[in-house]
Amino acid sequence: MKVAITAQEPNLDSTVEPRFGRCPYFILMDTEKNAVEAIANDGAGSGGGAGIAASQALINRGVKAVITGQVGPKAMRVLQEAGIRVYHATSMTVRAALEQWQQGKLTEIS
Repeated sequence: MKVAITAQEPNLDSTVEPRFGRCPYFILMDTEKNAVEAIANDGAGSGGGAGIAASQALINRGVKAVITGQVGPKAMRVLQEAGIRVYHATSMTVRAALEQWQQGKLTEIS
């Protein structure tokens, strides 16, 4: 399963970025392969539609769960329609957010 975490920097020790559509990076964790990849969010600086563009980019990469601070209503609709579950995490590192998600300690955003 692929999980995407919004991040301020391109590494596991980065702080979770609270904004989904305008986060600078996504950290992608493939839980089956135990592989980590950081990708820049190309839509972060766009004038509009950043959340929808970010959602589509993650859908295209096969992501099944997102960990972030908040998601706008349009982006949330796109994620939900794709079957992607969204979890809330702030004020922690990406590594800590992943650990809490794996332990079932993060709240799902609906």
